[in-house]
Amino acid sequence: MPLQSLANGIQDGLQGKSFDGSLKFDCGNDGVIVLADGTASTTDRDTDCTIRISTDNLKKLLSGKLNPMTGVMMGKLKISGDMGVAMKLGKLIG
Repeated sequence: MPLQSLANGIQDGLQGKSFDGSLKFDCGNDGVIVLADGTASTTDRDTDCTIRISTDNLKKLLSGKLNPMTGVMMGKLKISGDMGVAMKLGKLIG
């Protein structure tokens, strides 16, 4: 699965940080990355918040090359569900 290496990188970045709630990056046909219970996995499940984003834009988001707010305004990512969880993610990767 193409997203497994990204999930592993996110998992490494979560070490020592707390993230309440659950969030899913939905990359369409490429798959999903779910952040929940302190882990990042590629197993799909229901989450508090879903971010629809392309794999390329997800890589840019995680590397800091895509600002989350700019991404939303430009339509590069779409957020559904609990916006509070999405805001926590900004602090986590910011």
